[in-house]
Amino acid sequence: MAKPTGSACNLACRYCYYLEKANFTGAGLGSQKRLEGPLLETFIREYIEIQDTEEIGFAWQGGEPTLLGVDYFQEVVALQKRFCPPGKKISNALQTNGTLLNDDWGRFFRENGFLIGISIDGPASLHDAYRVDRSDRPTHAKVMEGLGLLKQHLVEYNTLTVVSKRNSRHPLEVYDFLKRHGSGFMQFIPLVERRFDPAHLAPPPDPEHPKAEEWELAPWSVRAEDYGQFLTAIFDKWVRYDMGKVFIQLFDVQLGLHLGMPSSLCVFAGECGRGLALEQDGSVYSCDHYVYPSYRLGKLGETALGDMVSGPVQAGFGRGKRTGLPTTCRECPDLHLCNGECPKHRIALSPDGEPGMNVLCAGYRHFFRHTRPYFGQMAALLRSGRPATDLMPLLAEREGRVKSRLNVSGQAQKLPR
Repeated sequence: MAKPTGSACNLACRYCYYLEKANFTGAGLGSQKRLEGPLLETFIREYIEIQDTEEIGFAWQGGEPTLLGVDYFQEVVALQKRFCPPGKKISNALQTNGTLLNDDWGRFFRENGFLIGISIDGPASLHDAYRVDRSDRPTHAKVMEGLGLLKQHLVEYNTLTVVSKRNSRHPLEVYDFLKRHGSGFMQFIPLVERRFDPAHLAPPPDPEHPKAEEWELAPWSVRAEDYGQFLTAIFDKWVRYDMGKVFIQLFDVQLGLHLGMPSSLCVFAGECGRGLALEQDGSVYSCDHYVYPSYRLGKLGETALGDMVSGPVQAGFGRGKRTGLPTTCRECPDLHLCNGECPKHRIALSPDGEPGMNVLCAGYRHFFRHTRPYFGQMAALLRSGRPATDLMPLLAEREGRVKSRLNVSGQAQKLPR
């Protein structure tokens, strides 16, 4: 993830973990620091060089990347074209809070094929509980204006929803709102943060830091049971009415895992370490959730990007996800579905008192156990050459919501085993 503005942002979301990074990167709002000049050129050139895929995807995040203006990203596109080898394709994804979008942005995104992720936490009553500007004013109306501009300019977009203590208790209100406003691709990100003191968030789990039980969850963090019920409620509606029309990242990944495929999402992979973060000063960190001095891998122009990505320090960071699992996790029948989830969330003690337990475990286990029969049936359909969406009419028939459907032989259709 390239963060060309660092943590600089025009908003001050109450739950944001990234605003504090300015304390040691110096890239807060009002700072002139940004990834530019030789550093930007080095990043784009070296990033392209180390990719072995036909399509090379750049991910631009923040802070708020649109603070840089359209001209900055016009330069980005020009550099990408300059360094892109023949036969390769460049794609760009940009995550934004949507409040600074205008027609110039809409035209630029459309003309250059940017995929835009827009952050929205549901209807105004839920979104504005935490997502406020620097003057503590609500932002929902401005985000909706930005979303309208993306639609007007036919820009491809998806939605990213942070699942907090507040909106986790209103799953269908969130889901129906996103559907109503045209989101066909949804990401739900659980909010888990700990407090170090009233002013600062705690660093991630680390042997050098105090034990897990000495930290307290931040008041806006989602509770495990609420998160599990949030996912389950949305799944139950999606699996009956919206498969093939709405795509939810977590559900897609889980179906892949039930098919025996590797996770395409780092949090459910057996090892991590491929989601590095590039800060505005050229520093590279192991992960955007681990932007702390002890996880700094080096700096562009001083160390080759490929060496930082593939070096022993980062490899050890990635393996730590697997080797750091407590015994309870290693013996869990659901391990293949979560692999302990994100190491950042491993701040609880296991039932045996072992550190490293994921604080969301109870929620995930509730979701896995509830959805296992459905994902199993989807996987069976796919293996038999049928689309997973065939499950919807079969469920409707089974649950008495439609009259029995007969196939051409006059027999009721059945799920493959």
